[in-house]
Amino acid sequence: MARREETTRMCALTRAEKPVAELIRFVLGPDDVLVPDTDAKAEGRGVWLSLNRELVAEAVKKKVFARSLKTEVKLPDDLPALTQLRLEQRYLNALGMARKAGQLTFGATKVRSLIDTGGLIALITATDAAEDGRSKMVGPLKALHYAAAEEGIEGFDVPHFELLSSEQMGLALGLENVIHAALTNGAAAQSAVEKARRLALYLAKPTEMDTGRPAVDGDLLPEEQDERREIHG
Repeated sequence: MARREETTRMCALTRAEKPVAELIRFVLGPDDVLVPDTDAKAEGRGVWLSLNRELVAEAVKKKVFARSLKTEVKLPDDLPALTQLRLEQRYLNALGMARKAGQLTFGATKVRSLIDTGGLIALITATDAAEDGRSKMVGPLKALHYAAAEEGIEGFDVPHFELLSSEQMGLALGLENVIHAALTNGAAAQSAVEKARRLALYLAKPTEMDTGRPAVDGDLLPEEQDERREIHG
């Protein structure tokens, strides 16, 4: 059976056509207030934008939403911040589902063990983690990717996400703090990875020599400078 082509939409700001995974949809609510439709399932007319906070802010400044919808639009006080909050909530909710499914592991010792055995599908580090503790996780993860490359394993992909603070994750998951965590195989964990990728892309800050890959802290960096970027295989 032929593989179905990925659905694409045009960014209303840049006019570039992209896969929907790299875009976010905005819709008018019942009160004519524009809101982010993070799941792209809300009814009504919508506007698609590239999934990037700076571009959302630019779209607000240039009145792209009113022009695209051909009507007056009420905007929230800070649409870029609201959009980020919604993406964070979706990510945290997905982490909660992964935990309930037994697909989320906490604690430096347990997480390090998963890295050593290759038993994880994503590494999660709090943005306020100590640098030495972070290095003890990232170093072995890089070694895992290098080993997979040397063995010729194609499609090996264990991303590292560093997007939220320990307090944010702890509150959402009902724990005191979450510094190190790992997602393991399963549908719930894979959903959390997808939500994390979207949040990372939204927070990314492109440079002149953009690799097009979200780094662990949300930045997009040149390959020769970026020692912390996600490895996508």
